[in-house]
Amino acid sequence: MMDKRLWRETGPVRFFLALSIGLGLGAGLLAILQAGYLARIVNGVFLAGRSLSDVWLWLWPLLGIIILRAGLAWASEIAAHRVAARIKHHLRRRLLAHILALGPVYAGGERTGELVNVLVEGIEALDAYFARYLPQLALAALVPLAVLGFVFPLDWIAGLILLCTAPLIPLFMFLIGSWAQSLSQKQWETLSRMSAHFLDILQGLTTLKIFGRSKVQAEVMARISDSFRETTLGVLRVAFLSALVLEFIATISTALVAVAIGLRLVAGQMPFEQAFFILLLAPEFYLPLRLLGSHFHIGLAGAAAAERIFAILETPRAPNQRRPGVPAGDRPGLPDRPGLQPVCPLAFTEVHYAFDQGDRPALRGISFQLQPHERIALVGPSGAGKSTVAHLLLRFIEPDRGQITANGLPLAQIPAAQWRRHVALVPQTPYLFYGTVAENIRLGQPEAPMAEVMAAAEQAGAHRFITALPQGYDTQVGENGLRLSGGQAQRLAIARAFLKDAPLLILDEATAGLDPVNERFVLEALERLMQGRTVLFIAHRLNTLRLADRIIVLQEGLVAETGRHRELLARQGVYQRLVAAFGGGQ
Repeated sequence: MMDKRLWRETGPVRFFLALSIGLGLGAGLLAILQAGYLARIVNGVFLAGRSLSDVWLWLWPLLGIIILRAGLAWASEIAAHRVAARIKHHLRRRLLAHILALGPVYAGGERTGELVNVLVEGIEALDAYFARYLPQLALAALVPLAVLGFVFPLDWIAGLILLCTAPLIPLFMFLIGSWAQSLSQKQWETLSRMSAHFLDILQGLTTLKIFGRSKVQAEVMARISDSFRETTLGVLRVAFLSALVLEFIATISTALVAVAIGLRLVAGQMPFEQAFFILLLAPEFYLPLRLLGSHFHIGLAGAAAAERIFAILETPRAPNQRRPGVPAGDRPGLPDRPGLQPVCPLAFTEVHYAFDQGDRPALRGISFQLQPHERIALVGPSGAGKSTVAHLLLRFIEPDRGQITANGLPLAQIPAAQWRRHVALVPQTPYLFYGTVAENIRLGQPEAPMAEVMAAAEQAGAHRFITALPQGYDTQVGENGLRLSGGQAQRLAIARAFLKDAPLLILDEATAGLDPVNERFVLEALERLMQGRTVLFIAHRLNTLRLADRIIVLQEGLVAETGRHRELLARQGVYQRLVAAFGGGQ
């Protein structure tokens, strides 16, 4: 079993892989030499009547061979593990970079626990494949050939027995392996599902407790764990069965060699030293094949994990995300350094986008413009395409058709990382990472001095509550903002935007779910943040809609209406129905 994709990963470390195989082959040749010295010593002592002093000159080389053989085996293991470590490091970095490049739209469609399992356990499962199975695959061919090279000149009958019985081990290994492969794949899928479900339970523990469903989920988790146990035991049963069959074949084959040699030894047709030497080599002949059989099942686990790893790595990014972009000096109309220099007019021209490879249209050819310092609100029913517009502006996805331009320059020609330095986002539910308050505010400007962090927090209305925390700006906030209220977390997100100081601001219903007091604080902070910036906000609440210079109403991926709040109400169209549905009237 050789996975071509995994073999390609060995390219940068082929030297260490060859070194591991070479050292293993050296240990195998020393085993042959060890058998030769041992046969000579036994023959000399028991048949030739030599004393200890007579064979002393043979014992020292034998001891040296044993030590050297152990050293080569140790060095071979070290080289093999270096191969595995480097490949794992490289693959983990590539996998993480690709997931980040695919962006939140892709990650949002996957189970977080399953992705984490692939990044951690999946990559680790490759260790045995590269460190044990792959080198042993080469040694299983090279060492037996070396042994046959010594056996055939001495006794062609024993050599023929070894040659004919050797293919039986890989044959049975292949027959059992085809069964084991499906079990290993099922085991990996069950482990991934268990990891994902366990993370879901942890993240939703509050909801489960409120609705009294925590015990039910514990029972579900127990069933998944039991399924994983049964699958793992199935894999182990196959592994033990495989080991039994391979050991049986190797033992029977060695016995055949011993019988063939013994009969001729008794008949006086073969000298004892030669017969004993061949008999000692027989187990060494089958040892690499037996080790390959034992490592085969470990390799299957790595191959099963590799299927999911390469499925992610082969997930294509949006075509425009793969373009190198225009060099910094060739970007007329777009400032290279972020600041409040305008990146507008920003224009959508007949932009189309569909999810699920075109099966689920989200935008059906929308066109609109944002002028410098203009505030535009996007409204519409759920599924109208509001979030898709924001994702397009943030370069998480690229249009299927149509074009987005900034200052007349197609957005697709600007590297995504360069463009995002000019965009700030305040989402509906900001994510706060485990770390200090200051570290969370510095997310967009990691090197910002403390004075600027505090100034941004002051503008966001967050400085007062931060200084009241136990360690102030050095207070640790838990994962996803634990220890902070929703309003406090939102003001930290606004402080991030202040510190980033980007000219284009995207607000995704930043006041949703807040109580009236926190909502007032956040609205005041947002009003300060919007000064001098071009703003696109996704909203459906009247208190934010009235802040807009212009409102664009989306329906089924199309621009249904555009205008100011009162103008759209007077038309009594889609917008008026949306406002009425949310309890507004004037």
